[in-house]
Amino acid sequence: MQALLDRWYQGGTLVFGHRGAKAYAPMNTIPAFELAVEQGADGIELDVHRSKDGHAVVVHDFTVDSTTDGSGRVTEMTLAQLKELDAGHWFGESFRGVRIPTLDEVFEAVGGRVYINIEIKSDSQETDGVEQVVADAIARHNLAQRVIVSSFNPLTLQRFRAIMPEVPIGFLYQADMSTDTQGIMQRLGLKHEARHPHHAMIDADYMAWAKAEGYRVNTWTVNEAARAVELRDLGVDAIITDAPDLILKAVRG
Repeated sequence: MQALLDRWYQGGTLVFGHRGAKAYAPMNTIPAFELAVEQGADGIELDVHRSKDGHAVVVHDFTVDSTTDGSGRVTEMTLAQLKELDAGHWFGESFRGVRIPTLDEVFEAVGGRVYINIEIKSDSQETDGVEQVVADAIARHNLAQRVIVSSFNPLTLQRFRAIMPEVPIGFLYQADMSTDTQGIMQRLGLKHEARHPHHAMIDADYMAWAKAEGYRVNTWTVNEAARAVELRDLGVDAIITDAPDLILKAVRG
């Protein structure tokens, strides 16, 4: 696993498009992901739920209300119902008719061109099978060496690791979370390759600790050039941003 990540990072700081190039196109859609690639991003970050009928679908929120013309919880809707929704018009008229993609569709569009950080969305101690449908999609497209799976939910990471141990995983967290997920991770003793903290948590002491523990550090969401440069100089492994073009220019000149 370490050799795999060494090939990814090659001693530098990667730039990932947050839900694609979210500053310029509707988040978590094919146009946003393709734009991130066009801007030169090394990777993209996206969010996955399991639809009611067992498909891995790419949506950020637990409901479709804020990013489509529909309403309801993602996991309670079938793929056909989700595909009826307009996921682009809210962002701008030119994106009218853009649909919610499946993870398979994202893999087909950009999977061979960039790395992909898959955030599995789960707000429960139990599973609806989302970890398995994500693993199945990765296997179908032979992308185990081009993806990293992350989550705020330690139990989700534990379940995914058991299904697909060859894929690196990253633990997402931020300060002042309502649940002590860092404590849960520690109690689980779950081996993981990366930490995904909010960038406000990162300073020289944090990076020294993370490197001593052997963690890669992929941070979010960084949209200011000066902060991106600071993080690069601290040794952060990847910066997740809404504006890949801006951050690439800042960290690489």
